Amino acid sequence: MKFLRMKPGHGEVLLTEGDPGSEVDEERLVEEFRRQLDEGMWAAVPTEHPSSGRREALMVRDYADIPPQAERVIFFPRASGG
Repeated sequence: MKFLRMKPGHGEVLLTEGDPGSEVDEERLVEEFRRQLDEGMWAAVPTEHPSSGRREALMVRDYADIPPQAERVIFFPRASGG
């Protein structure tokens, strides 16, 4: 699984990657997930509908909410302004 962060002018930047099946990797992934949320980022998992091929994003607020088959989690800043 890869954790990517969207940065203006840079696109996707790799934060970390690892195998959620490995205890050591999973600990690192959980730590990074929490760190990104603590920094005010939102997290989304890209998904694709099996029959239509339509791509969507599943917003996640907890590491446990990430689907087991997910290959990527994308972190992005909350919209500013008001």
